[in-house]
Amino acid sequence: MPTIHQLRGLEILDSRGRPTVQATCTLASGARATVSVPSGASTGAAEALELRDRDPARYRGLGCRRAVGHINGPIHDALAGRAFADQAALDQALIALDGTPNKARLGANAVLAVSLAFARAVAAERNVPLYQHFADILAGTPNAALRSLPRPTINLFSGGKHAGGQVPIQDVLVVAASAQSMDEALAMTAAVFMAAADLIRDRYAMRTLTADEGGLAPPFAGAQAMLDDAVAAIRAAGYLPGHEVALAIDVAASHFYHDGRYHLDGDALTPAQMIERIRGWLDTYPIVSVEDGLAEDDWAHWPALRAAIGGRALVLGDDLLCTNPARIRRAIHEHAADALLLKVNQIGTLSEAAEACRLARAAGWRVTVSARSGETEDDWLADLAVGWAGDQIKVGSVTQSERLAKYNRLLAIEAETGLPLVAWPAPE
Repeated sequence: MPTIHQLRGLEILDSRGRPTVQATCTLASGARATVSVPSGASTGAAEALELRDRDPARYRGLGCRRAVGHINGPIHDALAGRAFADQAALDQALIALDGTPNKARLGANAVLAVSLAFARAVAAERNVPLYQHFADILAGTPNAALRSLPRPTINLFSGGKHAGGQVPIQDVLVVAASAQSMDEALAMTAAVFMAAADLIRDRYAMRTLTADEGGLAPPFAGAQAMLDDAVAAIRAAGYLPGHEVALAIDVAASHFYHDGRYHLDGDALTPAQMIERIRGWLDTYPIVSVEDGLAEDDWAHWPALRAAIGGRALVLGDDLLCTNPARIRRAIHEHAADALLLKVNQIGTLSEAAEACRLARAAGWRVTVSARSGETEDDWLADLAVGWAGDQIKVGSVTQSERLAKYNRLLAIEAETGLPLVAWPAPE
């Protein structure tokens, strides 16, 4: 059984220049691995707690020295010298040591960093690729079969909290629907991105400046203009919208929902009207996935959203679900969604995220494995998406090294394994 020899934490900076946590796990065998964890800006209320120092004199209170101190102190002290039969045993020890429902004592950023560093160290000890080790964790058995590569959904235009709120909805993403390989999907998306960059230069007299996740962020007049320009960019790149290249949207509706209304593009929409607005978008644009189309606490209307657009586009829950098994069970029971956006740092350990993934799969849902707006150059997410047979991977745009590190890792896995892209979406 893998035995932990040493755990060490370090405060590093993420892609926004804000602190995050890195952990190194050394096993008694000498196997050693380091992992960096991301942080989010558009966060759900039910997410596990990312522990920050709250010292206004340093990084405006966003420092992570307390979380790092917990890795170097109580977590190391409690786990060093102990052997763990598997990932679940390690994660259960971390959960027990923290002792809170949302990992508020030690910090989900500290707990997750250790959880992931242990997994990567065990993969090194076993001398297997990280994606294979992740597959084995999910299956609960060694040498689990690998199925496919996730199809990337790649940021083209950004709004919401990722781009200063110049338009309410958060992201419009490109899906290379006709691509037969990761290499082809990235090349097609890059062509659309470059066409979009030309378009915004001509239409908005704007340089190619990007938002947190690398998406272009011109001053759109509203959501319709954002979607119109996305379709125009697809056509300008020489592709047929809906047949060769489709769209996905991250509405992030919680951020413009208050007083029972959705405040979108100058309108104050009831939940029923918001559902009709989304249905109208699907009638007009080649949208195959709708993330957080309603607010995270608007449970009463999510079943109506699924009834209205299910089968035409994924009804994808992010803030609604927060990779939290309890919330996923409720959504399954209430027919509130049919796809999970899986973010490991929303729940805080690999084992709990694996439970969330299993629940979604058992319900027949699709799973999108997602990065965060504050990322690092670490590429473990690509291995996770392959090992857990993600239908989609959502990393960001085809710019910025913290995003490209994951895409480059997917290209390497494709070359190594020969796995096909998942067969989604079906071309029109």
